Amino acid sequence: MFVLLQQVRSLDPVANVDRITDVLIEDGIIRAFAPSEIPPDTQIQPCAGKILAPGLIDLYSHSGEPGFEERETLTSIEQAAIAGGFTQLNLLPDTHPAIDNPASVTQIRTKFPKVNCWGALTLGTEGQQLTELAELAAAGIIGFTDGKALPNLTLIRRALEYLHPIQKPVALWACDPGLAGKGVIRQGANSMRFGLPGVPTMAESAPLSALLECVAEIGTPVHLMRISTARGVELIRDAKSRGVPVTASTTWLHLLLDTDAVGTYDPNLRLDPPLGNKHDRDALIQAVQDGIIDAIAVDHSPYTYEEKTVAFGEAPPGVIGLELALPLLWSNLVESGRWSALTLWQSLTTRSAQCLNQSFQSKDLILFAPNEKWTVDHSNLRSLSTNTSWLNHSITGRVLEIFNTEALA
Repeated sequence: MFVLLQQVRSLDPVANVDRITDVLIEDGIIRAFAPSEIPPDTQIQPCAGKILAPGLIDLYSHSGEPGFEERETLTSIEQAAIAGGFTQLNLLPDTHPAIDNPASVTQIRTKFPKVNCWGALTLGTEGQQLTELAELAAAGIIGFTDGKALPNLTLIRRALEYLHPIQKPVALWACDPGLAGKGVIRQGANSMRFGLPGVPTMAESAPLSALLECVAEIGTPVHLMRISTARGVELIRDAKSRGVPVTASTTWLHLLLDTDAVGTYDPNLRLDPPLGNKHDRDALIQAVQDGIIDAIAVDHSPYTYEEKTVAFGEAPPGVIGLELALPLLWSNLVESGRWSALTLWQSLTTRSAQCLNQSFQSKDLILFAPNEKWTVDHSNLRSLSTNTSWLNHSITGRVLEIFNTEALA
Protein backbone atom coordinates (compact mmCIF):
# COMPACT_ATOMS: atom_id res chain seq x y z
CA MET A 1 0.00 0.00 0.00
CA PHE A 2 1.33 3.42 -0.98
CA VAL A 3 0.89 6.54 1.16
CA LEU A 4 1.88 10.06 0.16
CA LEU A 5 2.84 12.41 2.97
CA GLN A 6 1.75 15.63 1.34
CA GLN A 7 3.56 18.89 2.07
CA VAL A 8 5.40 17.59 5.12
CA ARG A 9 8.23 19.67 6.59
CA SER A 10 11.39 17.61 6.05
CA LEU A 11 14.45 18.24 8.22
CA ASP A 12 17.87 16.94 7.12
CA PRO A 13 20.39 17.68 9.90
CA VAL A 14 23.28 16.27 7.83
CA ALA A 15 22.73 18.45 4.77
CA ASN A 16 21.39 21.29 6.95
CA VAL A 17 18.19 21.44 4.89
CA ASP A 18 14.71 22.43 6.10
CA ARG A 19 12.09 22.19 3.32
CA ILE A 20 8.46 21.41 2.53
CA THR A 21 8.05 18.38 0.25
CA ASP A 22 5.97 15.30 -0.61
CA VAL A 23 7.18 11.86 0.52
CA LEU A 24 6.08 8.54 -0.96
CA ILE A 25 5.88 5.56 1.42
CA GLU A 26 5.18 1.90 0.69
CA ASP A 27 4.33 -0.41 3.63
CA GLY A 28 6.20 1.76 6.09
CA ILE A 29 9.29 2.14 3.88
CA ILE A 30 10.14 5.48 2.28
CA ARG A 31 10.45 5.15 -1.49
CA ALA A 32 11.01 8.70 -2.66
CA PHE A 33 11.12 12.36 -1.73
CA ALA A 34 9.29 14.73 -4.10
CA PRO A 35 8.22 11.78 -6.31
CA SER A 36 7.78 12.51 -10.00
CA GLU A 37 5.21 9.71 -10.31
CA ILE A 38 2.55 8.62 -7.83
CA PRO A 39 1.25 5.03 -8.11
CA PRO A 40 -2.51 4.50 -8.59
CA ASP A 41 -4.61 4.09 -5.44
CA THR A 42 -2.03 5.95 -3.33
CA GLN A 43 -3.55 7.25 -0.10
CA ILE A 44 -2.99 10.99 0.30
CA GLN A 45 -2.15 12.01 3.87
CA PRO A 46 -2.11 15.81 4.35
CA CYS A 47 0.87 16.65 6.56
CA ALA A 48 1.02 20.43 6.58
CA GLY A 49 2.58 21.49 9.89
CA LYS A 50 4.05 18.06 10.61
CA ILE A 51 7.78 17.28 10.77
CA LEU A 52 9.54 14.37 9.05
CA ALA A 53 13.10 13.99 10.32
CA PRO A 54 15.67 11.37 11.38
CA GLY A 55 15.13 9.36 14.53
CA LEU A 56 16.85 10.74 17.62
CA ILE A 57 19.83 9.48 19.62
CA ASP A 58 19.80 9.46 23.40
CA LEU A 59 23.36 9.53 24.69
CA TYR A 60 22.69 8.08 28.12
CA SER A 61 19.72 6.93 30.19
CA HIS A 62 19.02 4.62 33.11
CA SER A 63 17.15 1.33 32.89
CA GLY A 64 15.61 -0.40 35.90
CA GLU A 65 16.24 -3.90 34.58
CA PRO A 66 18.18 -5.79 35.75
CA GLY A 67 17.61 -5.30 39.45
CA PHE A 68 14.85 -2.67 39.63
CA GLU A 69 12.21 -3.91 37.20
CA GLU A 70 9.48 -2.13 39.17
CA ARG A 71 10.96 1.16 37.92
CA GLU A 72 11.54 0.21 34.31
CA THR A 73 12.11 -2.91 32.24
CA LEU A 74 14.16 -3.14 29.08
CA THR A 75 10.91 -3.62 27.19
CA SER A 76 9.27 -0.53 28.67
CA ILE A 77 12.28 1.74 28.23
CA GLU A 78 12.60 0.65 24.60
CA GLN A 79 8.90 1.39 24.06
CA ALA A 80 9.23 4.77 25.80
CA ALA A 81 12.21 5.65 23.60
CA ILE A 82 10.33 4.80 20.40
CA ALA A 83 7.26 6.74 21.57
CA GLY A 84 9.49 9.78 22.10
CA GLY A 85 11.22 9.49 18.73
CA PHE A 86 14.50 8.05 20.02
CA THR A 87 15.56 5.25 17.68
CA GLN A 88 19.00 4.82 19.29
CA LEU A 89 19.11 4.24 23.03
CA ASN A 90 22.34 3.98 25.03
CA LEU A 91 21.90 2.57 28.54
CA LEU A 92 24.09 3.44 31.50
CA PRO A 93 25.74 0.50 33.28
CA ASP A 94 24.59 1.22 36.85
CA THR A 95 22.04 -1.60 36.95
CA HIS A 96 22.09 -4.39 39.53
CA PRO A 97 24.23 -6.26 38.72
CA ALA A 98 26.18 -3.63 36.82
CA ILE A 99 27.06 -3.95 33.15
CA ASP A 100 30.73 -4.52 33.98
CA ASN A 101 31.49 -7.81 32.21
CA PRO A 102 31.01 -9.28 28.71
CA ALA A 103 28.31 -11.73 29.85
CA SER A 104 25.99 -8.94 31.03
CA VAL A 105 26.42 -7.12 27.73
CA THR A 106 25.66 -10.26 25.72
CA GLN A 107 22.57 -10.98 27.81
CA ILE A 108 21.05 -7.58 27.09
CA ARG A 109 22.06 -7.38 23.42
CA THR A 110 20.70 -10.87 22.72
CA LYS A 111 17.23 -9.98 24.02
CA PHE A 112 17.24 -6.37 22.82
CA PRO A 113 19.56 -5.99 19.81
CA LYS A 114 18.50 -2.37 19.21
CA VAL A 115 19.54 -1.29 22.72
CA ASN A 116 23.16 -0.21 23.16
CA CYS A 117 24.99 -0.49 26.47
CA TRP A 118 27.69 1.61 28.01
CA GLY A 119 30.24 -0.59 29.76
CA ALA A 120 31.24 0.22 33.32
CA LEU A 121 34.64 1.81 33.83
CA THR A 122 34.91 0.34 37.32
CA LEU A 123 33.67 -2.88 38.87
CA GLY A 124 30.11 -2.46 40.07
CA THR A 125 30.35 1.22 39.03
CA GLU A 126 31.80 1.74 42.52
CA GLY A 127 34.78 3.83 41.41
CA GLN A 128 37.43 1.63 43.00
CA GLN A 129 38.86 -0.85 40.47
CA LEU A 130 38.90 -0.71 36.69
CA THR A 131 37.00 -3.36 34.75
CA GLU A 132 38.57 -5.54 32.06
CA LEU A 133 38.34 -2.75 29.52
CA ALA A 134 39.55 -4.65 26.46
CA GLU A 135 37.15 -7.56 27.10
CA LEU A 136 34.21 -5.21 27.52
CA ALA A 137 35.12 -3.36 24.34
CA ALA A 138 35.19 -6.66 22.42
CA ALA A 139 31.71 -7.54 23.76
CA GLY A 140 30.16 -4.72 21.73
CA ILE A 141 29.58 -1.88 24.20
CA ILE A 142 29.03 1.63 22.85
CA GLY A 143 31.72 3.05 25.15
CA PHE A 144 32.81 3.36 28.77
CA THR A 145 31.32 5.25 31.71
CA ASP A 146 30.15 4.69 35.26
CA GLY A 147 27.57 7.44 34.89
CA LYS A 148 28.66 8.57 38.34
CA ALA A 149 31.19 11.01 39.75
CA LEU A 150 34.76 9.65 39.80
CA PRO A 151 36.68 11.91 42.22
CA ASN A 152 39.80 9.69 42.12
CA LEU A 153 41.98 11.48 39.55
CA THR A 154 44.64 8.78 39.70
CA LEU A 155 42.06 6.21 38.62
CA ILE A 156 40.80 8.53 35.86
CA ARG A 157 44.33 9.06 34.59
CA ARG A 158 45.00 5.31 34.51
CA ALA A 159 41.69 4.67 32.71
CA LEU A 160 42.44 7.29 30.05
CA GLU A 161 45.90 5.82 29.47
CA TYR A 162 44.49 2.29 29.08
CA LEU A 163 41.65 3.46 26.84
CA HIS A 164 43.78 5.46 24.44
CA PRO A 165 44.52 2.51 22.11
CA ILE A 166 41.04 0.97 22.47
CA GLN A 167 39.39 3.91 20.70
CA LYS A 168 35.98 3.62 22.32
CA PRO A 169 34.09 6.67 23.64
CA VAL A 170 34.54 7.41 27.32
CA ALA A 171 32.03 9.59 29.16
CA LEU A 172 32.84 11.23 32.48
CA TRP A 173 30.81 13.37 34.85
CA ALA A 174 32.68 16.25 36.47
CA CYS A 175 31.30 16.38 40.00
CA ASP A 176 33.02 16.58 43.38
CA PRO A 177 30.72 14.89 45.95
CA GLY A 178 32.69 16.48 48.79
CA LEU A 179 32.09 19.99 47.49
CA ALA A 180 28.46 19.18 46.67
CA GLY A 181 27.94 17.96 50.24
CA LYS A 182 24.28 17.53 51.10
CA GLY A 183 23.16 20.18 48.63
CA VAL A 184 19.96 19.62 46.65
CA ILE A 185 19.68 22.91 44.70
CA ARG A 186 22.18 25.14 42.90
CA GLN A 187 23.62 27.61 45.39
CA GLY A 188 22.34 31.14 44.98
CA ALA A 189 19.53 33.48 45.95
CA ASN A 190 16.85 30.83 45.45
CA SER A 191 18.62 28.24 47.60
CA MET A 192 18.55 30.72 50.49
CA ARG A 193 14.99 31.81 49.76
CA PHE A 194 13.67 28.24 49.63
CA GLY A 195 15.66 27.14 52.67
CA LEU A 196 17.40 24.30 50.81
CA PRO A 197 21.12 23.44 51.08
CA GLY A 198 22.96 24.61 47.95
CA VAL A 199 25.49 22.98 45.67
CA PRO A 200 28.22 25.47 44.74
CA THR A 201 29.26 25.97 41.14
CA MET A 202 32.76 24.80 42.05
CA ALA A 203 31.39 21.30 42.67
CA GLU A 204 31.33 21.11 38.85
CA SER A 205 34.02 23.57 37.79
CA ALA A 206 36.82 22.32 40.05
CA PRO A 207 36.71 18.64 38.94
CA LEU A 208 36.02 19.76 35.35
CA SER A 209 39.21 21.86 35.35
CA ALA A 210 41.22 18.91 36.65
CA LEU A 211 39.63 16.54 34.16
CA LEU A 212 40.39 18.86 31.25
CA GLU A 213 44.03 18.96 32.35
CA CYS A 214 44.14 15.15 32.30
CA VAL A 215 42.62 15.00 28.82
CA ALA A 216 45.00 17.66 27.49
CA GLU A 217 47.99 15.76 28.89
CA ILE A 218 47.01 12.22 27.89
CA GLY A 219 45.15 12.94 24.65
CA THR A 220 42.37 10.37 25.03
CA PRO A 221 39.09 11.93 23.77
CA VAL A 222 36.45 12.31 26.48
CA HIS A 223 32.76 13.13 26.48
CA LEU A 224 31.76 15.39 29.37
CA MET A 225 28.34 14.49 30.75
CA ARG A 226 25.72 16.64 32.47
CA ILE A 227 27.28 20.08 32.13
CA SER A 228 25.01 22.34 34.18
CA THR A 229 26.73 25.66 34.89
CA ALA A 230 27.78 28.78 33.01
CA ARG A 231 31.29 28.33 34.41
CA GLY A 232 31.39 24.80 33.00
CA VAL A 233 30.52 26.22 29.58
CA GLU A 234 33.39 28.73 29.87
CA LEU A 235 35.90 26.01 30.74
CA ILE A 236 34.81 23.82 27.84
CA ARG A 237 34.87 26.74 25.40
CA ASP A 238 38.45 27.49 26.44
CA ALA A 239 39.50 23.83 26.25
CA LYS A 240 38.05 23.41 22.76
CA SER A 241 39.80 26.59 21.58
CA ARG A 242 43.07 24.97 22.69
CA GLY A 243 42.32 21.76 20.80
CA VAL A 244 41.61 19.59 23.84
CA PRO A 245 39.73 16.53 22.45
CA VAL A 246 36.43 16.82 24.33
CA THR A 247 32.74 16.85 23.53
CA ALA A 248 30.02 17.81 25.98
CA SER A 249 26.34 17.35 26.69
CA THR A 250 23.76 18.81 29.00
CA THR A 251 20.40 17.28 29.85
CA TRP A 252 17.12 18.41 28.34
CA LEU A 253 15.68 19.57 31.66
CA HIS A 254 18.61 21.89 32.41
CA LEU A 255 17.68 23.71 29.20
CA LEU A 256 14.02 24.10 30.15
CA LEU A 257 13.99 24.95 33.85
CA ASP A 258 16.09 26.73 36.46
CA THR A 259 15.99 27.12 40.23
CA ASP A 260 12.85 29.29 40.04
CA ALA A 261 10.90 26.06 39.39
CA VAL A 262 12.16 24.49 42.64
CA GLY A 263 9.94 26.86 44.63
CA THR A 264 7.15 24.29 44.20
CA TYR A 265 9.27 21.77 46.18
CA ASP A 266 8.18 19.14 43.66
CA PRO A 267 10.46 16.14 44.36
CA ASN A 268 10.42 15.43 40.63
CA LEU A 269 12.64 18.49 40.21
CA ARG A 270 15.32 17.01 42.46
CA LEU A 271 18.15 16.40 40.00
CA ASP A 272 21.85 15.64 40.11
CA PRO A 273 23.43 17.92 39.04
CA PRO A 274 20.73 20.27 40.28
CA LEU A 275 18.91 22.72 38.03
CA GLY A 276 21.04 25.79 37.45
CA ASN A 277 20.32 29.40 38.18
CA LYS A 278 18.84 31.50 35.37
CA HIS A 279 22.25 32.60 34.05
CA ASP A 280 23.35 28.94 33.98
CA ARG A 281 20.32 28.00 31.91
CA ASP A 282 20.82 30.91 29.53
CA ALA A 283 24.48 29.97 29.10
CA LEU A 284 23.59 26.34 28.33
CA ILE A 285 20.98 27.34 25.75
CA GLN A 286 23.49 29.59 24.00
CA ALA A 287 26.23 26.96 24.26
CA VAL A 288 24.08 24.42 22.39
CA GLN A 289 23.35 27.06 19.75
CA ASP A 290 27.10 27.78 19.40
CA GLY A 291 28.17 24.12 19.46
CA ILE A 292 30.19 24.46 22.67
CA ILE A 293 27.73 22.00 24.19
CA ASP A 294 27.58 19.41 21.43
CA ALA A 295 24.48 17.43 22.31
CA ILE A 296 21.43 17.05 24.52
CA ALA A 297 20.98 13.92 26.63
CA VAL A 298 17.74 12.72 28.19
CA ASP A 299 19.32 10.96 31.19
CA HIS A 300 15.97 9.20 31.72
CA SER A 301 15.89 8.15 35.41
CA PRO A 302 12.77 6.21 36.40
CA TYR A 303 11.66 5.84 40.03
CA THR A 304 8.51 4.43 41.56
CA TYR A 305 5.78 6.59 43.04
CA GLU A 306 6.78 5.55 46.57
CA GLU A 307 10.44 6.43 46.01
CA LYS A 308 9.67 9.92 44.76
CA THR A 309 6.75 10.83 47.00
CA VAL A 310 8.92 12.15 49.82
CA ALA A 311 10.30 15.52 50.90
CA PHE A 312 12.30 17.34 48.22
CA GLY A 313 15.66 16.88 49.92
CA GLU A 314 15.08 13.17 50.52
CA ALA A 315 13.98 12.28 46.99
CA PRO A 316 16.36 10.28 44.78
CA PRO A 317 17.61 12.56 41.99
CA GLY A 318 16.26 12.06 38.48
CA VAL A 319 13.18 12.20 36.24
CA ILE A 320 11.82 10.37 33.23
CA GLY A 321 12.10 12.13 29.89
CA LEU A 322 12.27 9.92 26.82
CA GLU A 323 8.65 10.66 25.87
CA LEU A 324 8.75 14.32 26.92
CA ALA A 325 12.08 15.75 25.79
CA LEU A 326 11.31 16.35 22.10
CA PRO A 327 7.89 18.01 22.48
CA LEU A 328 8.97 20.21 25.39
CA LEU A 329 12.26 21.26 23.79
CA TRP A 330 10.42 22.04 20.56
CA SER A 331 7.67 24.10 22.19
CA ASN A 332 10.01 25.98 24.54
CA LEU A 333 13.07 26.59 22.35
CA VAL A 334 12.03 26.24 18.70
CA GLU A 335 8.53 27.71 18.86
CA SER A 336 9.91 30.56 20.98
CA GLY A 337 12.49 31.36 18.30
CA ARG A 338 15.58 30.79 20.44
CA TRP A 339 16.73 27.88 18.24
CA SER A 340 16.06 26.82 14.69
CA ALA A 341 14.46 23.43 14.12
CA LEU A 342 17.77 22.19 12.69
CA THR A 343 19.72 23.28 15.77
CA LEU A 344 17.45 21.15 17.96
CA TRP A 345 17.57 18.18 15.60
CA GLN A 346 21.34 18.30 15.17
CA SER A 347 21.86 18.37 18.94
CA LEU A 348 19.80 15.17 19.16
CA THR A 349 21.19 13.36 16.09
CA THR A 350 24.34 14.27 14.16
CA ARG A 351 26.16 15.92 17.07
CA SER A 352 25.12 13.10 19.42
CA ALA A 353 26.62 10.62 16.95
CA GLN A 354 29.87 12.61 16.92
CA CYS A 355 30.01 12.32 20.73
CA LEU A 356 29.87 8.54 20.24
CA ASN A 357 32.56 8.55 17.54
CA GLN A 358 29.94 7.51 14.99
CA SER A 359 29.05 8.75 11.55
CA PHE A 360 25.37 9.56 11.50
CA GLN A 361 23.41 7.26 9.20
CA SER A 362 19.85 6.99 10.44
CA LYS A 363 17.67 4.36 8.76
CA ASP A 364 14.60 5.63 10.57
CA LEU A 365 12.57 8.79 10.10
CA ILE A 366 9.97 9.97 12.58
CA LEU A 367 6.76 11.87 11.86
CA PHE A 368 6.35 14.49 14.57
CA ALA A 369 3.22 16.59 15.09
CA PRO A 370 4.41 19.67 17.01
CA ASN A 371 0.87 20.99 17.50
CA GLU A 372 -0.81 17.84 18.79
CA LYS A 373 -1.88 18.08 22.43
CA TRP A 374 -1.84 15.13 24.83
CA THR A 375 -1.98 14.54 28.56
CA VAL A 376 0.99 13.08 30.41
CA ASP A 377 -0.55 10.28 32.47
CA HIS A 378 -0.40 6.53 33.06
CA SER A 379 -2.56 5.76 30.04
CA ASN A 380 -0.38 7.73 27.62
CA LEU A 381 3.12 6.94 28.90
CA ARG A 382 5.02 3.81 27.86
CA SER A 383 7.44 4.17 30.75
CA LEU A 384 6.49 2.22 33.88
CA SER A 385 7.38 5.22 36.05
CA THR A 386 5.71 8.62 36.12
CA ASN A 387 8.24 10.72 38.03
CA THR A 388 7.88 13.98 36.12
CA SER A 389 6.58 17.39 37.08
CA TRP A 390 4.45 17.31 33.91
CA LEU A 391 2.36 14.39 35.21
CA ASN A 392 -1.37 15.01 34.58
CA HIS A 393 -0.53 18.13 32.57
CA SER A 394 -1.29 18.71 28.90
CA ILE A 395 1.71 19.26 26.61
CA THR A 396 1.99 19.94 22.89
CA GLY A 397 3.92 17.81 20.40
CA ARG A 398 3.86 14.08 19.75
CA VAL A 399 5.61 11.48 17.60
CA LEU A 400 3.02 9.84 15.37
CA GLU A 401 4.93 7.22 13.40
CA ILE A 402 8.36 5.85 12.46
CA PHE A 403 9.35 5.01 8.88
CA ASN A 404 12.27 3.03 7.49
CA THR A 405 14.58 4.46 4.81
CA GLU A 406 16.52 1.35 3.77
CA ALA A 407 14.94 1.44 0.32
CA LEU A 408 16.68 4.75 -0.35
CA ALA A 409 20.17 3.39 0.33
